[in-house]
Amino acid sequence: MYSLLRPANLFILITYLLLSAVPFSPLLMGNTVAQPAQIISIEFVAWLVIWALFKRPAWFHWLLIPAFLALPIELYLQAYYGQGISTHHLGVIAETSPKEALEFLGSKVWLLLAILLGISLWWWLTWKAARLTRALDWTDRSRWLILALLAISLYIWVYGRQFGVQPAPSSVPNSVSAVTARTNAASANAASASGDDEEDSETASAETTSLSASTSIAGGGASSRFPKLPSWAKIPFEADSFGKTWPFGLAVHAYDFWKERAYLSDLAHKSAQFKFGAHQSGQTDERQIVVMVIGESSRYDRWSLNGYKRETNPLLKNEANLVSLSNVVTAVSATRLSVPVLVSRKPATQSLRAGFSEKSFLSAFKEAGFKTYWLSNQMSFGQFDTPVSVFAKEADVTQFLNLGGFTNNSSYDQILLDPLKNAINDPAPKKLIVLHTLGNHWNYSHRHPKEFDKWQPSLFGIADPAYTDLKFKPQLNNSYDNSILYTDWFLSQVIGTLKATSQLTSMMYVSDHGQTLYDGSCNLAFHGHNTQYEFHIPALMWYSDLYKTAYPDKVEYLLRHKRARLATENIFHSLLDMADIHYGTEHLEWSFLSRKFRPHKRYVDSYGWTDYDNATFKGDCREVIDKGTPLAQEK
Repeated sequence: MYSLLRPANLFILITYLLLSAVPFSPLLMGNTVAQPAQIISIEFVAWLVIWALFKRPAWFHWLLIPAFLALPIELYLQAYYGQGISTHHLGVIAETSPKEALEFLGSKVWLLLAILLGISLWWWLTWKAARLTRALDWTDRSRWLILALLAISLYIWVYGRQFGVQPAPSSVPNSVSAVTARTNAASANAASASGDDEEDSETASAETTSLSASTSIAGGGASSRFPKLPSWAKIPFEADSFGKTWPFGLAVHAYDFWKERAYLSDLAHKSAQFKFGAHQSGQTDERQIVVMVIGESSRYDRWSLNGYKRETNPLLKNEANLVSLSNVVTAVSATRLSVPVLVSRKPATQSLRAGFSEKSFLSAFKEAGFKTYWLSNQMSFGQFDTPVSVFAKEADVTQFLNLGGFTNNSSYDQILLDPLKNAINDPAPKKLIVLHTLGNHWNYSHRHPKEFDKWQPSLFGIADPAYTDLKFKPQLNNSYDNSILYTDWFLSQVIGTLKATSQLTSMMYVSDHGQTLYDGSCNLAFHGHNTQYEFHIPALMWYSDLYKTAYPDKVEYLLRHKRARLATENIFHSLLDMADIHYGTEHLEWSFLSRKFRPHKRYVDSYGWTDYDNATFKGDCREVIDKGTPLAQEK
């Protein structure tokens, strides 16, 4: 025991203790840590297993290199964004080129290099101490006992994964009740209030499915060649819980990142051979810039452009060449499902199914000679972001600029303005620039700077408002309107930047879905519901004077169809038509800039695929109810 107190050995043990204490760093910033006892227990077992497997620190210290390198990033994210490293952050790091990193860091690059040098020195000194000491070697029989227990536990865990685990006698009814209660509570109150809002509803669905499957399996054990594992023998290992620990929990994030990359690679492989055969008909020698702005969680009736009593669009109303489209709907009120329909030819009725065999308008523009950009203030990796990232990766330049995700510390959409200017200054003669904004996503008061906090009282400055408490209804609605005011400013900045080029330019804006905001007596808020407020979305198009001169017919039909029945399915076709890009299998009847335009049936996700134009809107929630029989959904 005395030998453990020697300086070299203490240095090693304190180093490992500090790495293990990283999950508790939020305490230094005045935040709480969920389930601290569980984290400590898992970390203790993890160290026990690693030490038993490798016998001495010098032999497993190499495994800690990623943890040492990730440590300053973890602490930075905790300090400034209130969260640790995630799959998204690994994606940002992997996708950022050295040039982009230098542009982002500026003079801070020297500080980063100094930190990395210090971290590397720390790791080397610890390894040197571990290599020279033998006092920390695990040489007695207890090591073999631990290895035997590990082997048995691993066998039991694999057996349970392969042949199933019997549910505890009382666990299924209780769990079902719990899931039902949570689902009903979510419906009665609101969807989740952060970037996890879609995740919560999906989790409830997944739990219900899992329980049903477990119940079914439990009743059909005779069909299995081997019996199921008794419930008491189940090994309590969960990857999510392990991923919250340090340093070995980083392996979970690395594995999730690998899965996301594999998923992207698989989808890219499936569509690799797909070609539109797109080309630009006219203006082939004219320099041209097309900007597509994808909004987030914005609802049509909160824009003063569309008749709202509050002046939420004081800047856009002064744009002479701006046309608001008054009757556009989205099929699904979830970003990961709605954006693929918006950027590709994916039918609305397939939006609940993963993947699509075709590419997006990005590839069509590339075929027509445009350099393409996807600049995003949203996430890149994760269950709810990867379906969008699949298409974003088609761009020549892809940048995800938001390190804070949907948290209160996320960046404002203005972070996209400098990359937009850089893209515009690119010498390529023709460019398509997609700006994927955070828009009007909850928390609304964190979507804009203080100077846009116009309507009071608001939620501005309140860290964790009780969004399900109806007493905050006025503050919630005021903050939402303030976020629309900021969107007005942001879009006017984009338009002003395009005007300054004196080139043939145009911009389209479409929100992915809307929001419900405790309207009237409605007790629903946010999105993930089947209300008209979430399906009816704002959309608009702006064009330069030079564009109007070059394409007078397109402007004429845009004005003629501004009140037509449209859906996000029209966007792909209209954006290509806006740039005068054509291809063999085009459908100009879906473009609102074409004389061939024809309205189509608009289906929305409400008790099946409901015909929006053959529906009633029930109560203050404006719940969309098909007058006929909705189409069945395939997932």
